[in-house]
Amino acid sequence: MAVALSSQVLESLLTPGRLVLLSVLFVVISFIVDISRLPSCPDSLPRVGFGRGLVASVKNWVYYVSRYNDWIADGYEKYNKKGRAFVVPNSPSRPLEIVVPKSQTAWMLEQPDRVLSTKEAHRDSLFNDYQFGVDDQFPIRTIHKHLARNIVNLLPGIQKEVHASIDDVYGTDTENWRTLNIWNSLIGIVSRVTNRMLVGDPLCHNEEFLKNQVAFADAIVRNGLIMSFFPKVFHPIVGPLVTITNRRAWRKTYEIGKPVIEQRLRDMGRIDSGADVQVPEDMLTWLIRQAKAEGAAEELSPVMLSKRLLPVEFAAIHTTVLTASNVLLDLASSDPSLGYIDAIRKETSQALREGNGHWTKDSLANLHLTDSAIKESMRVSYFARCLTHRKVIAPEGVTNPTEGWHAPEGSFLTLDLAGVHLDPEAFPEPEKYDAFRFVKLREQLDPKNPEEAMKIKRLGMVTTSPEHLTFSHGRHACPGRFFVAHELKMILAYLLNNYDIKHIEKRPQNDWVGATVIPPMAATLEVNRRKI
Repeated sequence: MAVALSSQVLESLLTPGRLVLLSVLFVVISFIVDISRLPSCPDSLPRVGFGRGLVASVKNWVYYVSRYNDWIADGYEKYNKKGRAFVVPNSPSRPLEIVVPKSQTAWMLEQPDRVLSTKEAHRDSLFNDYQFGVDDQFPIRTIHKHLARNIVNLLPGIQKEVHASIDDVYGTDTENWRTLNIWNSLIGIVSRVTNRMLVGDPLCHNEEFLKNQVAFADAIVRNGLIMSFFPKVFHPIVGPLVTITNRRAWRKTYEIGKPVIEQRLRDMGRIDSGADVQVPEDMLTWLIRQAKAEGAAEELSPVMLSKRLLPVEFAAIHTTVLTASNVLLDLASSDPSLGYIDAIRKETSQALREGNGHWTKDSLANLHLTDSAIKESMRVSYFARCLTHRKVIAPEGVTNPTEGWHAPEGSFLTLDLAGVHLDPEAFPEPEKYDAFRFVKLREQLDPKNPEEAMKIKRLGMVTTSPEHLTFSHGRHACPGRFFVAHELKMILAYLLNNYDIKHIEKRPQNDWVGATVIPPMAATLEVNRRKI
């Protein structure tokens, strides 16, 4: 009787309406708890968005999706250009960010890692613990140690892969024009070329392997955006659920790549024993070599080696495709009378003739017109509003010596890439794509003058500066940028020398969801194989 009565009381209390109300209340309380735990930004700093307070915070979250880019642009004009930092709203359960002005770039980037951490900033913003399962520090150390010293020997294989992949994707029909989706076509090219450097042949030609590496990278962007809108208390539940796609994609790449990884481990073990065995110079070999040099036995399993490739695959494929698609759109939509494409064709074809059809490190470095066209696209068609982030991890926080504000532990600091890139004081007509902007600047300088020679060096796309932040800046600048520069130049040279591209009357624009760029996925190019 008592049991039946209790059941009736419970049913009367837990009506569908009350369950919904309790769920909403739980979510609200979760957000309130999250907010209470977030570090507080200095009161002395101005804010963009809707300001302080509960109502303002809710409005900031709602409008973050559509107005983040505009908020930072507004803050740059009002505050950064006057040497002041400002605070910008973030997604729910993420700390507000302090946007540091260009004049204080050196101060921010020179802080030791125990005070301002790049690693922890990446870990939080990409939700590494759920998405990758490993951090990116070991592969970053490996790239720093091995990529530059091996890049010359990589060039012949990379060139071969560029030519073969473009032929396969763009076709060799010289009679008929083809309409190609820019994003999909470049994914097919860049994933092959990148994996030629990462894992070599035959994996770089395995379509299933490449498809799942791309699927993994896609999931990182999508899942990161989803998780940023959930309170942290939900992350242990939401994280494993939304990243099922990550794990499924990784598992497939691991199953395909496992025999190659195991063979490489055996071969390098035989080399250690004195056997005369040749192994490819690629990222997989370097990871094994680096693990042995550090005495890190835990890194030498096929599972761990496969996972160590994931952050590099993500960073290398998507950013390169975004950059390449922007370059093609910028060139194809430029006034044909400016002669950008013809000039790049002339420069690259002459360099190839002089090199008997082969690229070298020097010949690629001397492609000043091509380099300028790519760098200018990076400047005006940026794929992230901010790319340089730091998290305060020092328990005592950090104090800015110029303005006197103090950021407590857990705070985020960032630099406004787009504001600097589009500043008319730095770049006349900043919204205009002038492919040879940096060549014109080069021609105004005297290479025999030591001071001007340094300025010339800074004009190249791989040389970072407070005015060129696409690869970030400082000691944590992208370590793979030299490879990416060679890859982009080879792709652009082969495309323009072997294909005609129809002019685009109006360039499709990127969209934004919060801090995430959404490229024009439906954009197409009409191409035709040239009769050479």
